[in-house]
Amino acid sequence: MQFDIVTIFPDFFSGPLDYGIVRRAREASLVDVRVHDLRAFTHDRHRTVDDRPFGGGEGMVLKPEPLFEAVESLLGDGAGARHAAPLQREATRVAQSGTVIVLLSASGKLFRQDAARRFAQLERIILLCGRYEGVDERVAEHLATDELSIGDFVLSGGELGAALIVDAVTRLIPGALGNEDSTVNESFSATADQDKAASPIAGHESRVTNHVLLDYPHYTRPAEFRGWPVPEVLLGGNHEEIRRWREEQAMEKTRRNRPDLLSINSSSAR
Repeated sequence: MQFDIVTIFPDFFSGPLDYGIVRRAREASLVDVRVHDLRAFTHDRHRTVDDRPFGGGEGMVLKPEPLFEAVESLLGDGAGARHAAPLQREATRVAQSGTVIVLLSASGKLFRQDAARRFAQLERIILLCGRYEGVDERVAEHLATDELSIGDFVLSGGELGAALIVDAVTRLIPGALGNEDSTVNESFSATADQDKAASPIAGHESRVTNHVLLDYPHYTRPAEFRGWPVPEVLLGGNHEEIRRWREEQAMEKTRRNRPDLLSINSSSAR
C-alpha cells in the first residue's frame, strides 16, 4: 500500500508517521508513505499555491493548477481532467485502477470505518490536504475520487485528517497489527456480513439490535483498583454470559455517548 500526501506543510508529518503501528508497518514495508510539497508544483518565483476567490470573500483558496500537476506527476500518466472525456471524470478512471485521490475538506463526506475498509483493499491512496478557506471546486469535481471530512468541525487544514486516514487504513492491512483479531473487536469495525459469520460483540453490528455499537468496556489487572472492582461476570469464565454482558454494555455506552448512531441506523432500516 502506498500513501502519497500532498501538502504545503511537509514537515508536519515528520511526527505522526514515526510512531506506533504506522512506523512498524513502514519498517516492515507493508506501507510506503511519501510526503510531497505542493509548492514544488508551482512555476512562479513566489511558489504561489493560493489566490483570492472569484466573486469576493474572505481569505485565500488553493489554486487548481498545482494540485492537478502534483497528481499528474505522481501518477505519471497525465491523469488530469484536461485529458478526460467530456462525460466522464478522470477521477473515475483512476479509482478503477486501484488508486483513490482523496481531498480533505470540511465540505466532504464524513470519513467512516467503511471507507477505511474500502481504502485498505487498494494499492495507492493520494491525499490532498486542503486549507481552511477552501480549494478550487474543480479539484473536487474533476480530480478527486473522494472528498472527505473527519468531523463536524473546522481545522486549519487537511494535514491532521490525512494523518488520521493513514493510521485508520494502515491498521487494517494484514500484518500491521500483532493480533489480527484486534481490528474485528473494535468500535465501528463490523459489517452486516461479518456479523452473520461471527459471534456479535461490541464494535460489531448487533444481531439483537441491528445497530452498530461502540466498543464494550475493557478491564485489566489489578482486579480491584482504588475500590473499583472488575465486573464479576468477566471473572467467571462463562463465555456466553460475557458475550451478552459486553453487548448490553456496548448498547448502554452507545446510548450514552453516541445516541446519533442508534438513530441513524434506525432511520436507515426503515
